[in-house]
Amino acid sequence: MTKFGELISVDKPVLIDFYADWNEVENSVQTLRDVAAALGDKAKVIKIDIKKNETLADALRVKGNPTFMIYKNGEMKWRQTGFQDANTLIGLVQQYV
Repeated sequence: MTKFGELISVDKPVLIDFYADWNEVENSVQTLRDVAAALGDKAKVIKIDIKKNETLADALRVKGNPTFMIYKNGEMKWRQTGFQDANTLIGLVQQYV
C-alpha cells in the first residue's frame, strides 16, 4: 500500500488499469501502450494485476475487470469499470495534465 501511495502522489496524472489475466481483453495491452505513447512524460500509465494485489484491489473496492482510475496528487479524479478505447482514455487523462 505504501508503494501505491508513492505511485499516485505525483503532480502529473496517473492512469491505472486494474486487470486480471484470466479475463484480459485482447487489445488491452496495446491500448495502454497507445495511451502511454500519446501522453509521453505528461502522465504515468500503470497496469496492476488484481490477483497479485488483492489487498489493494479490495481496499479500492475493485469489483470489475478491467477497472480504470486516474489519480493526481494522490486524489482519485476519475474511475470507470469496463473496456475503454485508447482515444477515450487519452482524452480523459489530458483533462488532468
